[in-house]
Amino acid sequence: MELLTINNVWMMICTALVFFMHLGFALLEIGLTRQKNTINILFKNIFIITVGLLLYAIVGFNLMYPTWAANASGYLGDFIFGLSSPLNAKGTLDLAYNKGYTFWTDFLFQGMFAATAATIVSGAVAERMKILPFMIFTVLYVGFIYPIAGSWKWGGGFLDQLSTPFYDFAGSTLVHSVGGWAALVAVCLLGARIGKFKNGKIQAIPGHNIPLATAGVLILWLGWFGFNGGSVLSAEPSLTSLVLVTTCLAAASGGVIAAIVSTILYKNLDLTMFLNGILGGLVAITAGADQMSPTDAILIGGIAGILIVFAVSFIDKLKLDDPVGAIAVHLICGIWGTLAVGVFGNLASGAQFLSQLIGVASYAAFCIATSFIIIFTLKKTMGIRVNEKEELEGLDAHEHGMDAYPDFRLNEH
Repeated sequence: MELLTINNVWMMICTALVFFMHLGFALLEIGLTRQKNTINILFKNIFIITVGLLLYAIVGFNLMYPTWAANASGYLGDFIFGLSSPLNAKGTLDLAYNKGYTFWTDFLFQGMFAATAATIVSGAVAERMKILPFMIFTVLYVGFIYPIAGSWKWGGGFLDQLSTPFYDFAGSTLVHSVGGWAALVAVCLLGARIGKFKNGKIQAIPGHNIPLATAGVLILWLGWFGFNGGSVLSAEPSLTSLVLVTTCLAAASGGVIAAIVSTILYKNLDLTMFLNGILGGLVAITAGADQMSPTDAILIGGIAGILIVFAVSFIDKLKLDDPVGAIAVHLICGIWGTLAVGVFGNLASGAQFLSQLIGVASYAAFCIATSFIIIFTLKKTMGIRVNEKEELEGLDAHEHGMDAYPDFRLNEH
């Protein structure tokens, strides 16, 4: 009972840290975009976490984790509406159903992860997507697509049943790439912001508050202690400590290498590239944080830092407008971190690398198809993009009738 209590307290602390990450996402997004869209971005982030938790309780948790009900098909979880914990052999409530922490703590911890996928999309489509279609997309993606995808591994589904099981410790693919693929599809269907590309040339659209963006990244780094540390699913000291060390070293390495590479290429000390390098390192280590040595973590994070710099440039060259770099951070580094499990650490082998490739390809096919169906349908039925006047004057005024900074309004064009 004492061990259960210790594990449960640790998991609840990690749940709080992952919840805190949503503030980090919000600050990062508003910092890297223009002030006239601040309320819109904050509204979307609050909508995602509140509605996401409700959806996860009503349908998502049972879809994602059908094994406790002894009904894992391998591809689709249980369509059971509502949240109820399993009973033990005596027919009484079994809160310690997994012998590590309570059922309710498990639900809340996993629910915090569920909302993250839609938050990734929020940053990529910032400043030009209508709020209502985004809300509809969030309901469908968080309520159904993410849990089904998650069940393929974490719910004991077909990727977990491969001869060499696909491995994703805390969600480089299951969380970050699931959001990243949808972000890529959304950006393609939505188009670039007005003024982003002129006469074939890329035009920088600076964020309005880099200090807020910096605070957001530091909050996200702190939250990753819960994101990865909680994914140990216990307070076991040696493994938990290792996970926190590899997580931090990958973040530091990603940031430093991204800063160095971007400075060499562009001859300026770009803070935003430094910040995205940190996030890229965090995303990359997330798939194998419990399997890596400190040296492995530094290498994985460093490679992620290099990828960030070139991915941001490549995405711009494709005329894809991602205001916060979500695709580069969450998709590109998520794929890299997932494949790195087969290259570095305790599981490294040809068979493991092949399983990681199968996992990446499976999630790519499913997430691209489902997000395209949802967003394309919304585009054809109700439209997904605000009109030119609304975009130029700001979504805060037109969709919310509010101003984030009423006493410090800047004349923006």
